[in-house]
Amino acid sequence: MARAQITSPAGNGQRLRERITHHIKYSLAKRQEDMDCDDMFLAVSLAVRDFMVDGMFETKQRYKAADTKRLYYLSMEFLMGRSLANNLRNLGIFDLCERILTDMGVDLDDVREAEPDAALGNGGLGRLAACFLDSLATLGMPGYGYGINYEYGLFRQEIRDGYQREKPDHWLALGTPWEIERPDEACIVPLYGHIEHAQDRDGNYNPMWMDWQVLIGVPNDMPIVGYGGRTVNFLRLFSARASHEFDMQIFNDGDYFKAVEQKIASETVSKVLYPSDSLAAGRELRLVQEYFLVACAVRDIVRRYLKAHDSFDAFASKVAIQLNDTHPALAVAELMRILVDENDLDWDEAWETTVTTLGYTNHTLLPEALERWPVPLIEKVLPRHLQIIYEINHRFLKAVAAKWPGDGGRMQRMSIVEEGNGKQVRMANLSIVGSHSINGVAKLHSELVKTSLVPDFYEMWPERFNNKTNGVTPRRWLLNANPLLADLLNRTVGDGWITDLDKLRALEEHAEDDAFRKEFIKVKRANKERLAKIVLETTRVNVDPASLFDVQVKRIHEYKRQLLNVMHIIHDYLRLVEDGDGPSAPRTYVFAGKAAPGYWAAKQIIKLVNNVGQVINKDAKANEWIKVVFVPDYRVSLAEGIIPAADLSEQISTAGKEASGTGNMKFAMNGALTIGTLDGANIEIMEEVGAENIFIFGLTVEEIRAMWRERSYNPWDCYNGNAEVRRVMDALKSDRFCKKEPGLFDWIYDALLTHGDVYFHLADFQSYIDTQVRVEREFGRPASWARKAILNVARIGKFSSDRTILEYAKEIWGIKPVV
Repeated sequence: MARAQITSPAGNGQRLRERITHHIKYSLAKRQEDMDCDDMFLAVSLAVRDFMVDGMFETKQRYKAADTKRLYYLSMEFLMGRSLANNLRNLGIFDLCERILTDMGVDLDDVREAEPDAALGNGGLGRLAACFLDSLATLGMPGYGYGINYEYGLFRQEIRDGYQREKPDHWLALGTPWEIERPDEACIVPLYGHIEHAQDRDGNYNPMWMDWQVLIGVPNDMPIVGYGGRTVNFLRLFSARASHEFDMQIFNDGDYFKAVEQKIASETVSKVLYPSDSLAAGRELRLVQEYFLVACAVRDIVRRYLKAHDSFDAFASKVAIQLNDTHPALAVAELMRILVDENDLDWDEAWETTVTTLGYTNHTLLPEALERWPVPLIEKVLPRHLQIIYEINHRFLKAVAAKWPGDGGRMQRMSIVEEGNGKQVRMANLSIVGSHSINGVAKLHSELVKTSLVPDFYEMWPERFNNKTNGVTPRRWLLNANPLLADLLNRTVGDGWITDLDKLRALEEHAEDDAFRKEFIKVKRANKERLAKIVLETTRVNVDPASLFDVQVKRIHEYKRQLLNVMHIIHDYLRLVEDGDGPSAPRTYVFAGKAAPGYWAAKQIIKLVNNVGQVINKDAKANEWIKVVFVPDYRVSLAEGIIPAADLSEQISTAGKEASGTGNMKFAMNGALTIGTLDGANIEIMEEVGAENIFIFGLTVEEIRAMWRERSYNPWDCYNGNAEVRRVMDALKSDRFCKKEPGLFDWIYDALLTHGDVYFHLADFQSYIDTQVRVEREFGRPASWARKAILNVARIGKFSSDRTILEYAKEIWGIKPVV
């Protein structure tokens, strides 16, 4: 791809200064001498937004003139992080803004730190969506995000006595300068009510959805500027509001308090990301949230289309809708409802339009993570949609029966409605049946979707299944997160890599250059010193920047195997203090990540990390060689501080469990070496960077499948046959790491030995510690380690989200750049 040109009208420093001073005086009604960092963040951001709004108008006009096909990306999460620095860099005015603020006696770094992370997501799913928006805009493609404007994020994580404690993450408490409210484009969202079975004038069945309650979805647009500033798309986020008409009826009936109560209940829909579904009320709220997103998005998309068209004949040629996992699966039924009920299309025409318009991305191979909703709950909340789903399923199963007559087992597996004790709607099946494209997010994952997760659907529609390996935006994760390395790259190979990451291949010839390696090492050391300060501020633990920074930062889950990492730490610690056999190089283990509030085992693993760290960090025999820290409240801005500093990236999930991962890509892009299993995108990273420049260990998917199939894995064999395994397990069973809470970690011993070690920790343990010895040995050769790290950066081009988006655009969405 040709490099985007910086075309921002903000290039004139005088104009930018004028906009900042204007907002200080007229938007904030303050004098500059009265401004603090929070105020200055607002003033600068509003000034920057002014230029982005100009770009939005120009972009909109360009798209309109071309009558171009548009993509709408539906996701329950958009993990945007902070926006100011990224927007400044994409507009090409970062240095200019820094100089202007310096002249005003203000430090841009202090202003940036005043910005809260936009807590609109949780993990990889939401961060991927954010990267995609950046790439769409940078590529000049007409693509928009649709999500919910959560007032509270997942939660703000605190660590007390080693335990995770959840605090409200009220990121919108002071509002945000990046959102533009559009109340004139609000959407009506119907809920509850009942179906009246009626007939139309021709005697055909005509169900009427009656007595529904009303929510109002108010859109808020967050401008998304591409690198170069030429294209500015937007992320449209909906806030839930109560219907004034509904409130007025209650007022008229004389029940003021009920009206207030109804308003509060309505607005909880966009209050918090992922309410707990452990109770029935929380589960219902989560379903309402998913429909709220879908209803607002589909109505808005249809409204936009009908502005330029008077029939739905061209809908699928002008509109592409991508479902980011199963959360927006109700879009299948909602689009059918809009087409059939509100616009009088016949069923077959509406169905063809729906399937041709929708695409579905699967993000998980874990059966428990595939959403299912109880039929009675859908019937209560969305009675008309349940009817539509039943009709879709009826017609679909007729097609299945025609293709495989008498195959009742296949019919049961493929049915959208799961029968049995408590009927449930399978949202993955609904998404597959209602979409023309079903993609996984890494080669291995996409193969497993076809052969293991939904093989019946693949057999029926092989042409619908494809792979789109994930990617990350180099603007956020290298240019913005690691400016020291970005500057070194620019001086060495030019800045074309910012929009064409494959151009980093030119670095390969410098991997043997001793002078360049020294500069590369110097950058890494500076980033490690910066992280050491963050660690000290957040954990009160001093860490040595000269030590090997061994990093595992991601959502806490058993399959991601933070526990395996801790087991290796315990192994090395016991060798050091009991055998006198210390490592050849000091190592700092850095953990970060949140556990779902209701996920007991994950929260216990956080406690284990902290307890093991506390013991080791206080042990004079060990703490010169090993340090263990858990940095609280993992989020995008914290990741931007951690990832550039990592020497070793831990990507150690059980093979076959991780769909792709994107953290693995970010670490490699920033010059960390990976230790990992042959899982997710690790395989493709190995193929790109070279097997000699990555540390691979552990069982393969095929080996694990065989062990399950043959029931040949007995973790007791590992315990009895391996003294290293036995010593670590016995240490966990003892109270060595929980003297104040005896027996606290007995559950780990039981889970791994008595209950079958579902995630194969013990089976992979010896391979893991052997590979860690190789890591240690290689780190002791700085020039060789630097060479491998440089080659990781040089060969990471495939994992740009620009490449991913180009593939989606060509092979699924049918959209093109409009420049």
